[in-house]
Amino acid sequence: MTSEERVNPSIRSIVVMGVAGSGKSTVARALATRLDYGFIDADSLHSPENIAKMTAGHPLDDDDRYPWLHAVGRRVESDTVDQHGTVTACSALKRAYRDVLRLYVPDAFFVYLDGSFEVVKARIETRPHEIISESLLGSQFAILEPLGEDERGTRVDIRFSPEAIVDDVAAQLAP
Repeated sequence: MTSEERVNPSIRSIVVMGVAGSGKSTVARALATRLDYGFIDADSLHSPENIAKMTAGHPLDDDDRYPWLHAVGRRVESDTVDQHGTVTACSALKRAYRDVLRLYVPDAFFVYLDGSFEVVKARIETRPHEIISESLLGSQFAILEPLGEDERGTRVDIRFSPEAIVDDVAAQLAP
């Protein structure tokens, strides 16, 4: 981050959200680097049972997600206290899921990576290592609730490059 760039001091916890394949990890890592914030990959906090379920092609349900979301929230809260700030890659598909994260970091700023099913599916098809299948992607789109107008955050179009997205978000985060 250059000396001219500053982040609003009230924004210490940023969550980059969206469906699988939308670019959460790529954008979150780049944004964390740009802001000199810590990076958290929420997927690394999934239980072995959740990973096995997704790998088998079964979508997670709320009973699977809520313990994971609480683990993510605790980690974001802890790391935000220990560091200057954090950027977390986390699907956070429903408002209720984002509400769980806000229990731990009430001031979280959400960056919603928005893109069509076709664009995301094409991205996933180029990454054969992904555990997400087309049916799982469909289930994610089915439950996706975009940010509400009363939620702190921004929506960005995933058709732009990660660098352009980071530039846009960093500009929005300036005081």
